[in-house]
Amino acid sequence: MMPLLSGPSRPAASGGKPRRLVILLHGLGADGNDLIGLAPYWAPLVPDAEFVSPNAPFPCDMAPYGYQWYSSQDRTPEATLAGVRAAAPVLDAIIDAALAERGLDDSDLALVGFSQGTVMSLYVGLRRDKPIAGIIGYSGRLLAPELLASELRSCPRTLLVHGTDDPLVPYGALAEAETALRRARVPIETVTSVGIGHSIDEEGLRRGGNFLKETLGALP
Repeated sequence: MMPLLSGPSRPAASGGKPRRLVILLHGLGADGNDLIGLAPYWAPLVPDAEFVSPNAPFPCDMAPYGYQWYSSQDRTPEATLAGVRAAAPVLDAIIDAALAERGLDDSDLALVGFSQGTVMSLYVGLRRDKPIAGIIGYSGRLLAPELLASELRSCPRTLLVHGTDDPLVPYGALAEAETALRRARVPIETVTSVGIGHSIDEEGLRRGGNFLKETLGALP
């Protein structure tokens, strides 16, 4: 049985039924409130989009509060991959249920991740049968790039933003992800946030909003 999930959401700024959906995936030890604050900045650019920021399904095992998509106590590649693979069906179920509830399609969806949420966004978003509109990843990385060629199912437009002074996820992860995604023919844009640590700066926020406008803004 899939865990029951909760988290904040913001309705479409247009006031009507949402015709687009943005799912925000937080990082380790946070919850859905951590990223829902991005919605007011981006909503004017995608007024038909609802923003949903679910809490990750598992309590954080490294703090007395917050949630996690997978454990980071064992940071070996094997343990991390196992954790992400275990969480992937949960995220897929969240996506499927959210789209079905609103009568939307994968092409109406953008995933936005931060740190661990970026790992999940890239892992799941690139393996769905139907391409979603786009993926934005902040301060994260592409897990197991060597598996991408054999497991890739769709190539959504992707924007990755990373700070040069990130102490938790090395800045070099940005170039590694870009190389692997270009090799897999995934449309990829990158933004380097000079002097920024494990966070989102104003330029990254602006570029993310423009990306959502480009990928979700056009309605039939």
